[in-house]
Formats: sequence, C-alpha cells, structure tokens
Amino acid sequence: LDADNYETDPCLKEIRRAENYSWMDIVTIHKDKLPNYEEKIKTFYEEHLHLDDEIRYILDGSGYFDVRDKDDKWIRISMEKGDMITLPAGIYHRFTLDENNYVKAMRLFVGEPVWTAYNRPADDFPARKQYMKFLAEE
Repeated sequence: LDADNYETDPCLKEIRRAENYSWMDIVTIHKDKLPNYEEKIKTFYEEHLHLDDEIRYILDGSGYFDVRDKDDKWIRISMEKGDMITLPAGIYHRFTLDENNYVKAMRLFVGEPVWTAYNRPADDFPARKQYMKFLAEE
C-alpha cells in the first residue's frame, strides 16, 4: 500500500470497499502526541483480545504486534510503513513500539468502532471460542 498517499490510494479504497471498512481514524503513538502516553503503552502491551477484528495500517514509523499461535507461543510480527494487518476477533495479542518509539496508524472498523480490550484470561467469550475452533480446523 502507498502510505504516503493513503488518502487517494486506489488499493486502500478497494480494500475498504471489499471488507466493508466503513469507519477509520488515525492515531499517533509518540510521547509528544498521545495523551496519557505511558499508561496507553502499558495497556497496549497487556495481553488481550477483542470481540471484533482489529485492523491496522501503518502510515509511518514502526512497531510490533505479538500474537499467540495454536500452541500458545508468541509470534512477533514486525510492522512498518505501508504494512496492514488484520487480527481476527478472539486472538490474544499485544502491541509495542520498537526502538524508534513512534508509529502513526490508521484504525479501520466495520461499522462503529468498539475499543474494548479483554485482558487474558478471556476464554469464555464467543469470539474466543470461534477463533479456537478455527485453529482446530487448520
């Protein structure tokens, strides 16, 4: 994706149309840009899940998403400018910045955004059970 021209990027427009990502905003994670920076960074790094998919498109900077594999081991995914990731509902994950301590990301949602994170353990949610069923089928 063309992060320098995200406002007019036809590929991003097509992804948003095809996946029905009707809502978006942009967040900058940096000590000078994000209110309650230290608290937010700690919250992002707490292992959690969401009941909806989490879609992030990195417009600038870099960081890491850590996700759990089917054996409950961590997988670190390096994200940088131009990368997009979709974390499925029910997957345990966390986010952290790298040594640059800066990322600017687009957050995309189907419908109205839901920001609720459920810290581990959260295994009784239907989204978690559905995700675990998906893993078992693989």
